[in-house]
Amino acid sequence: METIIARCCGLDVHKARLTACVRLLERGRVVELVESFGTTTPDLLALRDWLGSLGVTHVAMESTGVYWKCVYYALEDDFELLLVNAQHIKHVPGRKTDTIDAAWIAKLLAHGLLRGSFVPPKPIRRLRDLTRYRKALIEERSRAVNRLHKILEDAGVKLACVATDVMGVSGRAMMRALIAGEADPQALAELAKGRLRVKLPELRKALEGRFGAHHAFLLERMLAHIEDLESDIEAICGRIEEEIAPFEAAVELLRSIPGVQRRAAEVIVAEIGTDMGRFPTAQHLASWAGVCPGQRESAGKRKSGKTRKGSKWLRATLVECARAASRSRETYLSERYRQIARRRGDKKATVAVAHEILTAAWHMLATGELYREAGPAPLRERAVERARNRAIRQLERLGHKVALEPLAQAV
Repeated sequence: METIIARCCGLDVHKARLTACVRLLERGRVVELVESFGTTTPDLLALRDWLGSLGVTHVAMESTGVYWKCVYYALEDDFELLLVNAQHIKHVPGRKTDTIDAAWIAKLLAHGLLRGSFVPPKPIRRLRDLTRYRKALIEERSRAVNRLHKILEDAGVKLACVATDVMGVSGRAMMRALIAGEADPQALAELAKGRLRVKLPELRKALEGRFGAHHAFLLERMLAHIEDLESDIEAICGRIEEEIAPFEAAVELLRSIPGVQRRAAEVIVAEIGTDMGRFPTAQHLASWAGVCPGQRESAGKRKSGKTRKGSKWLRATLVECARAASRSRETYLSERYRQIARRRGDKKATVAVAHEILTAAWHMLATGELYREAGPAPLRERAVERARNRAIRQLERLGHKVALEPLAQAV
């Protein structure tokens, strides 16, 4: 095979060590140099200097957990880097050492056989870290609130049966009073505010339980934990506002899609960036995100179309947006959901709508145009046309000749 890159390097990266194989083409002869380095910052700077002294121009490495990140960030300003999916470069079974892996990566790179994974630029990476951490904190808060519900149930306090949101202003006031030792249901119910005061009789019954010192201790710690999480979430949201300011136009574009609110738009920008040149078509982006049908065919038989793995953060956000869009009124996306759900069920319909949202996002970010709502009419007309054609084919298979004639309109 023809050598495309004359001076390149393959890296086999682990947590504490990496193996580098430099492949040089000199006077028609291939020379391979192998060295081992640590993964601390001084070691990575030494690796960078060593590669520079050999005139290396391109470097490739596997996407090994999170261990590739420090290596990639140390080299990205000085070399053309490729982060490669490990599944795409598996070696022959039985040949597995760090040195062989590094040499194999270098060989594939030299012959131009590697395809780099998407690594966003630094501003998007910072935004991605923040949105992912915010999501993790929100999920942890939900788990903490569920634990709080359980301790109230254990004490026989049925506050959740009456109050829509236990963590609202009224609910928190009642829980703090319980922690302080207040046991009178009448006094506790009087802490209700707003519309909850309509339910005072139900509240008095719900707040009569077996709440003791054990429950008070646990509830106090749980409330403190939830409030700490809420403080952290608020701080992260403030930082996201600062980091996303340069991409505000993209966020506003995405918010014009039914079902996409601001927080979801921030996640989409953080996960895919705003430069759609990294994805040649909307189909490439949908495949990368894992929201399009898989292709599995053998011996002329089409097998499962299960979606491939993609970014779990992006997929989860798209599914949330799809569910919100499916509940919208008289929109293209809600009609798309209903038509697919009737035939193939809720889950497949939700993923299909998520695919539509991501496709629209690609076109909008690529062109800068707002979302244009087509409405449900085109899909309904197409469904009527398909039903008509299907009925005609069935009658023709039964030996009938079909001639369509419209009914006279009633005056």
